[in-house]
Amino acid sequence: MGIFDVGDGTHRKDLRQGLRRIERADGRQAFLLQAAFALVDIAILAFFILGPYLRSGPSYLIIDYSIAVWIAVEMIARAITAPSIRQWILRPMTWIDVIVLATLAFPDLLFNFAFLRVLRLWAIGRSPLIKEALSRAGYVHLLDVVRAIINFLVFLFLITGFVYTSFFYDKVGGEGFVDALYFTVATVTTTGFGDITLPGTVGKLTSVVTMIVGISLFVRLAQAVVRPHKVTYACHRCGLLRHDADAVHCKACGEILNIPDEGS
Repeated sequence: MGIFDVGDGTHRKDLRQGLRRIERADGRQAFLLQAAFALVDIAILAFFILGPYLRSGPSYLIIDYSIAVWIAVEMIARAITAPSIRQWILRPMTWIDVIVLATLAFPDLLFNFAFLRVLRLWAIGRSPLIKEALSRAGYVHLLDVVRAIINFLVFLFLITGFVYTSFFYDKVGGEGFVDALYFTVATVTTTGFGDITLPGTVGKLTSVVTMIVGISLFVRLAQAVVRPHKVTYACHRCGLLRHDADAVHCKACGEILNIPDEGS
């Protein structure tokens, strides 16, 4: 049973269906709206980076609370599209938005964790939006590469944001974010210059996680770029999911395949 399945359900059903079409990027208008929402997420990340330049002025709180209202509206919309309130609560992005919303609502008491919104870009990378955009441009075969790039950049920004908020947030202007980015890139690439290090046990554990996960994602990105292009099409007999784009028979069981043209 859906969240709003009581009372006058006609308008609520239409609203839910419309929001779900937007969520799936189903149709031109829904696709454009999804793209606009992605740009808003990028703007929120830009606000996080520019925070030190804006904190002293009145515009900071205006933008801060405006973003908080936007995220609250987004949360309501996602609650409407969810099959049930329980599934909506159990979604990881719901809890991430709650944390971001709390830090925006009380900027003087809580650290700015708006960098967690970068996970929305990861979710967009897994959504139909990227595939639809690449298909319209004729580059759907690059889907795995684009997703690998998004995963790597999301991780890079996520760690940079955490390091910046936890260790360098008090530095003047953009110096703190640059230091955090420099440390993250040096750690992910295992360069290890040692001129910027994170103090304490939390700093050491952050460095360890950054190296392990960062190297794994970098290798995944290299594999996506180098390996031959494959298409996703489940074999009806054995279930093998990845095949050559021009494959006629399944390499695992020999079943005849009928892979549709990605460009059609």
